[in-house]
Amino acid sequence: MEDKKPTTDSLHFSKTLVFLSILAFSVIVGGLFFNSSPAGQNRVANTPNGPQDIYFTAVRLPEKLDFADEKVPLENFDVRESLDREMLIVANFHSQVLLYLKKTNRYFSVIEPILKANKVPDDFKYLALAESGFLDKIVSPAGAVGIWQFMKDAAIENGLEVNEEIDERYHIEKSTEAACKYLNKSFERYKSWTMVAASYNAGVGGVNRQIDIQDSKDYYDLLLNEETSRYLFRILALKLVISEPEKYGFKMNEEEKYPVIPANEVKVSGSVLSFTDFARENKVNYKLLKQFNPWLRQPYLKNLKKKTYSVKIPEVGKYRKFVYEENKD
Repeated sequence: MEDKKPTTDSLHFSKTLVFLSILAFSVIVGGLFFNSSPAGQNRVANTPNGPQDIYFTAVRLPEKLDFADEKVPLENFDVRESLDREMLIVANFHSQVLLYLKKTNRYFSVIEPILKANKVPDDFKYLALAESGFLDKIVSPAGAVGIWQFMKDAAIENGLEVNEEIDERYHIEKSTEAACKYLNKSFERYKSWTMVAASYNAGVGGVNRQIDIQDSKDYYDLLLNEETSRYLFRILALKLVISEPEKYGFKMNEEEKYPVIPANEVKVSGSVLSFTDFARENKVNYKLLKQFNPWLRQPYLKNLKKKTYSVKIPEVGKYRKFVYEENKD
């Protein structure tokens, strides 16, 4: 069905945005009392008598901006104010932005080449970030799963295996391939990547109903539900802050970012009685095996259809030692 969508439900998202708004406000107020410097928004003049003249300023918006090489009409007051709202939230959610900055190299290194190979604009990596915060195990109240937040039916429709033992919505490479398939199908319909992003959130059916009612195919002219009307602007806010963090008061050295851990692949064609034993045989532990292969949903694999799977074995080397190795006789 056209209305299948791989995203979270609107009620959950709206509550999340309210929470983020409150949290951002709390962080700003906390910065006032503790003389912190939230994303370049407050200025503290250090004097012999201590910090003085603490004040806050609005986030400076760019004069020009695009999403997937499609112009964002910032000359329109409603568009500019919508972006301003999301920028105030994102740029002041300091702990979360810092965590994103630590994680993006690890995830973007996987996502970017897959988007490119499938001719999907690079900006869609920020859509994945907006969807999940790159939390591999995140599950929405509606049952959407993984960094691309696929619902089960949409996942299967786009080529992912989902059952008791295997759930490829958690497989970063395969779920990104599936997302590209979904996005490209939507682009064939709308001929606009901006509308593709909107349909990823609201579903094709939800967007089409509003197109028919309002006689418009332009995202910035459409009156959409609260979640979808804010969705693209949150993606744009993440793009601005993550791509140029120092402009918004964030500074992070490369060594502070989470490293990309290399991994080898082991082919599995039969059953696996115990992934604990499997992990030990491959010189890792069960915890890391599952961390690198969250799509394996059980501590075993029956694999009755004798499919061949590629299981990642991290080359932990200098990054990790194991107790079972240290306790060897």
